[in-house]
Amino acid sequence: MIEQIDHIGIAVPSIEEALPLFRDILGLAYEGDDLVEEQGVRVAFLRAGQVMIELLEPTGPDTPVGKFLSRRGPGIHHVAMRTGDIHAARERVAGAGVRLLSDAPRDGAHGKLISFMHPKDTLGVLLELTQRRHEE
Repeated sequence: MIEQIDHIGIAVPSIEEALPLFRDILGLAYEGDDLVEEQGVRVAFLRAGQVMIELLEPTGPDTPVGKFLSRRGPGIHHVAMRTGDIHAARERVAGAGVRLLSDAPRDGAHGKLISFMHPKDTLGVLLELTQRRHEE
């Protein structure tokens, strides 16, 4: 069901302030950014081998990432796992009693379908399922 870790989302107050660490000091390849209005977040993509690091900058304080930053400060926000069939993956986790945070997959960065699981059901970690659109 899960093919690999797709990305790790890191909440930051400012992508511009965080980029020097990840791009210049750690040497990760910056691959651009995206605005995901539905999620209220600007995302910068940095490649670490086959896994992406996504720097998540909220577009406002009342967005999910904005609220996360106000409660916890910068840090790991979520871990995303790639699947070839997000609908089957959702059915499987929901069938096991894991609550999903949306009624259906939603649009995410890089044109992917995404679906988050409730962290109270996943050992305190916000887990995300992702699927590339061409696999639908």
